[in-house]
Amino acid sequence: MADPEIVTFGCRLNAYESEVMRDHAEKAGAANTIVFNTCAVTAEATRQARQAIRKARAEHPEARIVVTGCAAQTEPAMFENMPEVDLILGNAEKLRAENWAASLPGSARVRVGDIMSVRATQRLAIDGLKDRTRAFVQVQSGCDHRCTFCIIPFGRGNSRSVAAADVVEQVRRLTANGYSEIVLSGVDITSWGADLDASPRLGALVARLLRQVPDLKRLRISSIDSIEADAELMELIAGEARLMPHIHLSLQSGDNMILKRMKRRHAREDSIAFCGELRSRRPDIVFGADIIAGFPTETDAMFENSLRIVDDCGLTYLHVFPFSPRPGTPAARMPQLDKALVKERAKRLRLRGEERLRRFLANEVGATRQVLVETGRSGRTEHFAAVKFTQEMTPGAIVSARVTGCGEAHLEARLAA
Repeated sequence: MADPEIVTFGCRLNAYESEVMRDHAEKAGAANTIVFNTCAVTAEATRQARQAIRKARAEHPEARIVVTGCAAQTEPAMFENMPEVDLILGNAEKLRAENWAASLPGSARVRVGDIMSVRATQRLAIDGLKDRTRAFVQVQSGCDHRCTFCIIPFGRGNSRSVAAADVVEQVRRLTANGYSEIVLSGVDITSWGADLDASPRLGALVARLLRQVPDLKRLRISSIDSIEADAELMELIAGEARLMPHIHLSLQSGDNMILKRMKRRHAREDSIAFCGELRSRRPDIVFGADIIAGFPTETDAMFENSLRIVDDCGLTYLHVFPFSPRPGTPAARMPQLDKALVKERAKRLRLRGEERLRRFLANEVGATRQVLVETGRSGRTEHFAAVKFTQEMTPGAIVSARVTGCGEAHLEARLAA
């Protein structure tokens, strides 16, 4: 293993930062190194990272293993106690070139600082993402909210925005390098701008990107809090063809009492109204959502409200999380549900999501869609539906494709005549 290998868990923000680390590690000459960029959103994510680290050590006994990311930030002692790990870097430290230059044998083993003391984003730039045809761009990191179930603010710190000019320059760079689709990413991207001069909103950033990077063909925004969506952003989602008609919502629950106990800022009625308004203005729009199953104190009736919101909002894609207590969060101290019940509720939510997705895919048969080719025979439509092609395509290209059929979770398509 000559070049450093980066193993990324979790979110798009981690994927972007992994490319920054790849560049730092290569320039530092960190050969024969495996970097694990971890996620802490659930206990399962942390378990998977630990398992992968042990496997990597067994398969590559001579490699230098570096662990970073949110789990390393929130639980550095856990990784320090793993003999397989050579170096632990915090979320701020991983993005500083000097820590990679100093990451060779002989340097301090644990470099994890106080993430809450970080007040600004670092200027980052990448030329592309390895093995990806869709590029992620960091516009924000951290979160000022304190949802009772969430450990991520303690892994990412408080909300910090990337300056609009830096975002525009990064998108220009990636577009010039052949990327046709960009995804704006962050921890809480609808909070973008609150810490910048004049407190601009996310809609202003999106409008500036579309105006100043005319060669950008497709733009997506990652998971948002609908309650924080500003008027200009709503106008752009409703009417801008280059902004893809697929919005992923951070719902978490469909029950108002559970939402209050989560310390969320919206009610179920807000989510339903948001989806209804955008659908009335852009009828082909589709929505995805994160929903937690089995939050502490969730009754059968409360869970039924979460099941109903899938239909009430007209969701197409569901990302279901069985509740996982994270040490140090208020929800971990609340009365917990039986694990079997949590698992069963998560299964029911997933089945509802699969039913909604099948219905959407069936309705797409016969349509002509613009598909971003990801591999020789697969891609994604404007609505983020997975596509399998009947012939070889060129990765990175956007092609006009006729939908000829569908499977359980994908469309089948061929080039349109």
